Amino acid sequence: MSALVLDASALLALLLGEPGGEKVRAVLADSVIASVNIAEVVGHFARNGAAEPDIRRVLDPLPFECVAFDAELAYFAGLLVPATRRLGLSLGDRACLALARRNGAPALTADRSWQSLSAAIGVEIDVLR
Repeated sequence: MSALVLDASALLALLLGEPGGEKVRAVLADSVIASVNIAEVVGHFARNGAAEPDIRRVLDPLPFECVAFDAELAYFAGLLVPATRRLGLSLGDRACLALARRNGAPALTADRSWQSLSAAIGVEIDVLR
């Protein structure tokens, strides 16, 4: 089992050289990320004009495991809607939290608002900055 589940915001902090990125680099090889969150990261770069081969050149060598967003994770993510509604969490956010819950691992994010969720959803949340 992995030590951490990465949110898209955590991976982007590393890739964009943002504060907290070094913390992500230190745990990257022992981390997993949901395929939905990879889609968010790819979307960020595509939206900013990067071509697919360039995006793959950046992401493919990274030493984390990408976990498919399966039916079980879909249910977990959907069931998080009531607890996360007040914060307006996206499907991607809930996919990260659902994977962390299923794995019994902390979620690593740059989103400070998640800290208030930890007790309500039973997931340890580690905020980068």
